[in-house]
Amino acid sequence: MSHMTRRTFFGHAAFGAATAWLTPRSLAERLTAIAGLTQKFSAADTVTLGHTGIQTSRLAMGTGTNGVGHRSNQTSLGVGGLSRLLLNGNDNGLRFFDSADSYGSHPHVAEALKHVDRTKVTVLTKSWARDASGMKADLERFRRELGTEHLDIVLMHCVTELDWTTRYRGAMDVLSEAKDKGTIRAHGCSCHSIEALRAAADSPWVDVDLVRINPIGSHMDADPDTVIGVIRKMKAAGKGIIGMKILGQGDLRTRQDEALRYALGLGLLDAFTIGAESIDEQRDLMRRIAAAA
Repeated sequence: MSHMTRRTFFGHAAFGAATAWLTPRSLAERLTAIAGLTQKFSAADTVTLGHTGIQTSRLAMGTGTNGVGHRSNQTSLGVGGLSRLLLNGNDNGLRFFDSADSYGSHPHVAEALKHVDRTKVTVLTKSWARDASGMKADLERFRRELGTEHLDIVLMHCVTELDWTTRYRGAMDVLSEAKDKGTIRAHGCSCHSIEALRAAADSPWVDVDLVRINPIGSHMDADPDTVIGVIRKMKAAGKGIIGMKILGQGDLRTRQDEALRYALGLGLLDAFTIGAESIDEQRDLMRRIAAAA
């Protein structure tokens, strides 16, 4: 997840210097996306994720900055600290909890869920399981760890292979069955290669895709223009599209306003996820989104 810190926006001069390598067409498209917002946005806006019917907040609260090995920057706050951060967001209209097994954030989300109306929040999590038995075990464990009977969105985490939609069919079938039974509401993937992203766009199985996007191509699957082309195909197919790496995993920490205007101005993302590490950062992020237009 992208890390968000409070810095000053450097303006379009910095943007021009950083994107000098772009073609005129690409530069024009980026300037339009960044500067052309005419509507007001709010982090708490109610959005619908593609054709899933899932309605949630525009901003998802990420819990996985530098998330690996069952820990992250957010989980280092402790169960009490991260749950308070999630609850503060919920009090301000953020109804989208973005977790994953590899972040170790399930206990923290579970604690927050004890204090909210479960029917009014969206819980997303991710599994590294690649076969049927592993996915079955994960679904059972995830529901137990999160303290919830159902999971709103379950993604196959960090898929990279061109043929992942056939190679991992066993795990996918388990998720399909779980959706049929109402154990989960939607399934999909987070992609970490352009080949996997293209396969996700072509697959009718994918309900929701977590896709890396920002104006400078930082920690993305390909250059922004290439990725946008794939996202457009996903959008046309009715998939729910959630942006990640919006701040380039910290590379855009001094250009947050520019990055947020870009994400909002694309008109392609249903929602996006950013991981704040304090209530002050969370409030600052919400303020910046509201001031983007």
